[in-house]
Amino acid sequence: MQQELKSEVTKQLIADKAFDLFYKNGFKITSIDKIMKETALSKGAFYHHFKSKKEIGLAVISLKIQKRVVDGMISPLKKTGDAFNLIEHVFITRLKAFTLFEKQHGCPMNNFINELGDHEFAYQTALKNIIELWRNTLIQLIERGKLENSIKQDTQSEALAIYLISAFEGIRGLRKLYNDDAVLDNFLTGLSSHLKQIKA
Repeated sequence: MQQELKSEVTKQLIADKAFDLFYKNGFKITSIDKIMKETALSKGAFYHHFKSKKEIGLAVISLKIQKRVVDGMISPLKKTGDAFNLIEHVFITRLKAFTLFEKQHGCPMNNFINELGDHEFAYQTALKNIIELWRNTLIQLIERGKLENSIKQDTQSEALAIYLISAFEGIRGLRKLYNDDAVLDNFLTGLSSHLKQIKA
């Protein structure tokens, strides 16, 4: 049992350091050697837990990136309360909460999509699964909003869900180009204005 726990801690450490380096420097430029240098473990420890760089990439997507999206953008949408207010609060609050480092480096998932989205089916599938989970959660919430009459009945749930995700991911990328947050302020003004159009 003790050995299993130690092995799991080692695997998590490798995934954590890999995520940090992928986020900061990009997936393609980050080597296994660089990852292991950050962990202070041997290269043999890497291959004990992961067969290849592809496998650690997929592990980072499932263990780190998906958790970030679930914790930050999906679970909050499942809370009780007015559906419209939940959508507005989650999207606006989350964008305002990112650290300077996160502003400078954008969204980890979006970075992976831009770097690897056309690279290999396994990466596409893993990343698309996160988007689909997010999209379906939003659709369910929008439909709930229609039933409780906080969102207009003629709102196209699927279209709004993918619009909100795309807009959120887009501004995360654009922010990397600006030294101040005027672009974010303008985005939030536009988002609030758009959301008012669906409020019942």
